[in-house]
Amino acid sequence: MRANHVRRRLAAGEPSVGTWLSLPSPEAAEYVSALGFDWLVVDAEHNPVDIRTLAQMFIAMKGAPVAPMVRIPWNTPEHFKRVLDAGAWGIVVPNVRSRAEAEAAVEAMRYHPRGTRGVGGGRHALSFDTTAPEYYRHANDETLLVLMIEHADGVEHADEILSVPGVDACFIGPNDMAASMDLGLGVALESDIPRLVEAIAHVRETCRKHGVAPGIHCSGAAGVNRRIAEGFQFCAMASELRYLLGGLREDIATLNWQRAGAAELATEDKGAIVRY
Repeated sequence: MRANHVRRRLAAGEPSVGTWLSLPSPEAAEYVSALGFDWLVVDAEHNPVDIRTLAQMFIAMKGAPVAPMVRIPWNTPEHFKRVLDAGAWGIVVPNVRSRAEAEAAVEAMRYHPRGTRGVGGGRHALSFDTTAPEYYRHANDETLLVLMIEHADGVEHADEILSVPGVDACFIGPNDMAASMDLGLGVALESDIPRLVEAIAHVRETCRKHGVAPGIHCSGAAGVNRRIAEGFQFCAMASELRYLLGGLREDIATLNWQRAGAAELATEDKGAIVRY
């Protein structure tokens, strides 16, 4: 059975870098998987990714040494079951605000006796290059559970959330955290707003206290380098969609030709639509 290199890197205190996949596209997943990231998270929370497309995206990543992961739409057992059986090596759980929610995530993630995940399916074993019996023996120790703290309530209850046994990593969503603190929508991922900086530092240090790998979403390579220097490990570098649009937008701006309305589309406000 293939070992989950991301779990091992995080457990050793090392940084692990990946990016978000926003497009429901196996082809895009295959291209990005060849770039050298440790992991790729398919964002099924905010994008129209159905379960069959998700499984096909995992299949497309299989030729590269990258961990296929997914951000599920919500913290409910059926989402865990379906994406794990489709071949996910890890799950990112959005907007965890309490110890009870953290415990529910651990329970849905793990097989008996550590949880209540149902036994069935077959694609999960193929994703790890193994047999079903071997997968059942080792899945609890190879799949990665990442809880998102992205609300002021989660910050307040960080100690309770991150002390739950079975939580491997925490991932901070700065945009939603800032919004929940009435700091505005679309706040920069590396913002220097004091209240947000303090909240992020609190979650990071609480992770350290409980042996949970701290993670955060970053705007790009410079942001990742900064966050790693601050002690973060599980760092996401924007998304494939942001880089796609950013590269095209940059080149379009250098054209001598512009169609009607192009100037308006290239404004800073329009360019900020895709935050990740």
